[in-house]
Amino acid sequence: MNGSLDERLGGKDAISAVIDDFVARCAADRRINAKFIRTDIPRLKTNLVDQVCEATGGPCTYSGRDMRTTHDGMAVTGGEFDALVADLVATLDRFNVGETEKSELLGALASLRADIVEVESSETGTQLPDAYRNAPATTSAGALN
Repeated sequence: MNGSLDERLGGKDAISAVIDDFVARCAADRRINAKFIRTDIPRLKTNLVDQVCEATGGPCTYSGRDMRTTHDGMAVTGGEFDALVADLVATLDRFNVGETEKSELLGALASLRADIVEVESSETGTQLPDAYRNAPATTSAGALN
């Protein structure tokens, strides 16, 4: 196939639509939504769009924290990571993303597992530890301060 994965996915607008659906799906998923209880959702969406766009060869620049720093202290389980991946697959299927593109995107996510999962357990629905500290507030227009 020709073109970058970003182009084959439909560019930033298509990635934004996928991320909107994916974040809503995660918010409704009791297996993982407790981990997002204190998340700045507009900033999460912006960062995810930029991260996916950049990782797929698009023109975006991801400026958020690295995945290890972001998830340090969240006590994300292997089961919760797998549930998040399942939610992403469901979203990609909803948007009729091709198998080749889906495999490439999921492959990139799989490489982040070691930086995100802190608890090797199939358990899901665990609470966000009280000690976890979100990223400092930003002064951008989209942030909730």
